[in-house]
Amino acid sequence: MRVAVIGGTGLVGRHTTKALRDAGHDVVVVARSTGVDLATGAGLDAELAGITAVIDVTNTAVPDAEAARELFGTTTGNLLAAEQRAGVGHHVVLSIVSVDRIAGNAHYAGKRRQEELVAGGPIPATILRATQFHEFAAMVVDWTQRGDVATVPPLLLQPVAASDVGQVLAEIATGPPQGRARDLAGPETQDLVDMARRTLAARGRSVRLAPSWRGGLFSVDMAGEVLLPGPDAQLAPTTFDTWLAGEAESTACHGRELDSADVRAEKRRCGRVHDVDRRGGSVGVGGG
Repeated sequence: MRVAVIGGTGLVGRHTTKALRDAGHDVVVVARSTGVDLATGAGLDAELAGITAVIDVTNTAVPDAEAARELFGTTTGNLLAAEQRAGVGHHVVLSIVSVDRIAGNAHYAGKRRQEELVAGGPIPATILRATQFHEFAAMVVDWTQRGDVATVPPLLLQPVAASDVGQVLAEIATGPPQGRARDLAGPETQDLVDMARRTLAARGRSVRLAPSWRGGLFSVDMAGEVLLPGPDAQLAPTTFDTWLAGEAESTACHGRELDSADVRAEKRRCGRVHDVDRRGGSVGVGGG
């Protein structure tokens, strides 16, 4: 099957592309870097020629709710129109668990508009909502850090590995349209502040965390269990601890000099990690 991954160079897009190729499918990676502009539709017709299914994992950060709705509306509309011209038979879009329960967040407003267009659009579709990724804590730190302090809200999450999301998206795209797929979440609940602390330690970063709802990115309507999946959600296998161990190993091999008593063994172990990287594998899950 020939599948296009829209946003295929990003975090989830890379894992989705790998899962599809590992399963023997032909993948077309579509992104701004490949010459496609979703805001205008430029380049879409050429990239979607001969495509059977499309997976949309694009993302954007717009601080204003109306601007986010307009942006997602424009890009999704252009994509669906191009798919209709190309005869695409299945459109898959990645959305967010509880997207319809959070009123004050601009990104969620944009994703709701995206879901509306996909559900009512001309292409048979599947909407997959997933919880936040294991990388989310580090993203929040990067977004809010001022000097050596980052503001992190005390969110209760059930984070999922981006690699697991990519695997599920690949399986959905190569099957029949489902309308709304079962929500996808990780196996365990976590506190975002603790996730941030542990991720920073694993990556060897020194940032002081200020647990607070202040800062503008998150509001108290995200408190409690609002962001958690329902009882019928599909649970992915990779725990936060497993992902974090990969982050720590990657940092040990790539981010510092090896000066332990077992330096030779450590270098041999890291050499094997580099070999895996060169073959296209992954040690942990990188951000971006």
